[in-house]
Amino acid sequence: MRRTVEGMTGSSGTPVTAAAATEVVSDPWRVLADKLVAAYKTGSMVRGGEFVAKIIDAAEVAGHHPDIDLRYGTVHLVLTTHSAHALTEADVALANTIAAIAVDLGIEPAPTPMTQFDLAIDALDIAAIRPFWAAVFGYKDAAEHQPIDLVDPDGRLPGVWFQQMDEARPQRSRMHVDLWVPHDELEHRLQSALEAGGRLLTDEYAPSFWVLADAEGNEVCLCTWQERAD
Repeated sequence: MRRTVEGMTGSSGTPVTAAAATEVVSDPWRVLADKLVAAYKTGSMVRGGEFVAKIIDAAEVAGHHPDIDLRYGTVHLVLTTHSAHALTEADVALANTIAAIAVDLGIEPAPTPMTQFDLAIDALDIAAIRPFWAAVFGYKDAAEHQPIDLVDPDGRLPGVWFQQMDEARPQRSRMHVDLWVPHDELEHRLQSALEAGGRLLTDEYAPSFWVLADAEGNEVCLCTWQERAD
């Protein structure tokens, strides 16, 4: 367990820096971007459910709640204060409470630390391609203070940010994304992307996947389970 400092044991929504949070938060919690993340090895769904139930009780008492991903043998947790668009003392306090719950239950950290990835897209005209990526992913604009430009409304998929290019770099490695969508969402997502300035490069492999591109040629495949080999 890491040390705590006065003022970080309550449920205050006061923002804290990543460095300050790192200094006082308990293992295995780590700062990633504007979030605190941790993963625990539970070994079974039942054990994980017991752990999650204790976390929910603590979160209700604190009036602050983590995002919880319960899987067969692991529990993944994310904490951030959405109203502040930042880490706060409330996140640190609840992370330390959860770490203590895990110790009490004999639940160990997962062997592989949690990670996240964002999609970075270089562009000459960001305004021209941003609507396409919002439409094809079904994303919304990120809050002003977030380090990314577009976010998944459900908070599950990676964020997207755009990097301004000064000139075209045709020899640079190209970006490619495979995006799996429900088969009955495909038509709506495809149409939205085309209306937002996208181009259909090929539907030769439909309904397994369609290949689209934004106005500058960055590609995405809209993929479904249909007509694929086992």
